[in-house]
Amino acid sequence: MNRLLYILIFSTLLFSRSVSVEAEIQYAIKPQFEDARPFSEGLASVKIEGRWGYIDKSGEYVIRPQFDDAWLFSEGLAHVAIGGRWGYINKAGKYVINPQFDYARPFEDGLALVEIDGKWGFINKIGQYAIEPQFSFVDYTRPLAGLFPEGLAGVAIGHRGGKWGYINKSGEYVIKPQFDFLSKTFSEGLASVKNDGKWGYIDKSGEYVIKPQFFSAQSFSEGLASVKIGGKWGYIDKTGQYVIRPQFDDVKLSFEDGLALVAIGRRGGEWGYINKVGQYTINPQFDDAWPFSEGLAHVKIRGKWGFIDKSGEYVINPQFEDAKSFEDGLACVKIDGKWGGINKVGEYVINPQFDFISVVFSEGLAWVKIGGKYGYISESSFRK
Repeated sequence: MNRLLYILIFSTLLFSRSVSVEAEIQYAIKPQFEDARPFSEGLASVKIEGRWGYIDKSGEYVIRPQFDDAWLFSEGLAHVAIGGRWGYINKAGKYVINPQFDYARPFEDGLALVEIDGKWGFINKIGQYAIEPQFSFVDYTRPLAGLFPEGLAGVAIGHRGGKWGYINKSGEYVIKPQFDFLSKTFSEGLASVKNDGKWGYIDKSGEYVIKPQFFSAQSFSEGLASVKIGGKWGYIDKTGQYVIRPQFDDVKLSFEDGLALVAIGRRGGEWGYINKVGQYTINPQFDDAWPFSEGLAHVKIRGKWGFIDKSGEYVINPQFEDAKSFEDGLACVKIDGKWGGINKVGEYVINPQFDFISVVFSEGLAWVKIGGKYGYISESSFRK
């Protein structure tokens, strides 16, 4: 799409679709809470009068408000805080692991990451240490990938970050601490690590596959990784060869569905989309942009967000103050200071009326904020 066309998109002559508003949404649980979180395993944590408890989908308290903080249930347990200490409860609200930790994370694959006396370790579901607290940091940048992506977790030992290495689920060092930093855990069999100010890539034996040479380096995705050298970003393959020469001023995330987001120009520049040989499929023209999800991507131009298809054409014209990616056919958007939800033709299925709305439905419910209070709306109330 050339620059003239992208200026003309703001003309109403180019837009045949407009946003329509449907009936008001019925609340599944009326707004009444000071704070709230999504449903997980049938329960949601909510805050009232300064205390957190758990409700079921009827809005009834299953676990009365009593905690200083409370998070989602995972593998039958939830981590909660009281008196400055974290522990784990079951769905009856009984402590399975007493409050004793300075901080805690949810259980994943039978283990949970906890901090005590400034050190991180891993516990099992009866509160025993599977891996003793000994690490100054543990990489948790990709929680959806689990605690041990590809079987390994990045850990640091020593003061002020110390040195980083990798352990297995038994707590044994597979790669001893030797790196100044690591960007993320293993992805596609390789991890980017930093030593002496330069980034390179190692395999799971700890050997360099691509020697340190880059100013910055991101994880591999779809066989390519973005790296920065000489002030510009490009893309390499797993042999370290440039598939796309360094030429971009910024990149965002990695390749997804064969496309990557890149920017040309200083101070934010203009964002566009390239394919795996570095050709623009959508020319740089956006103030901001995000990856495609369900065939559409939300992009920002002249302060407004809209949605484009993979040809770069607007499916929903730029008009929103903020927007999120489509999931299950729904995208959350903000207009006139209020959040609502639209379908893929730009029609409102949730009227813009909320101060906040969760990006996705969890177990059929989304939590919303209106008039300073949180409640829940039901997916079935509007998705016919």
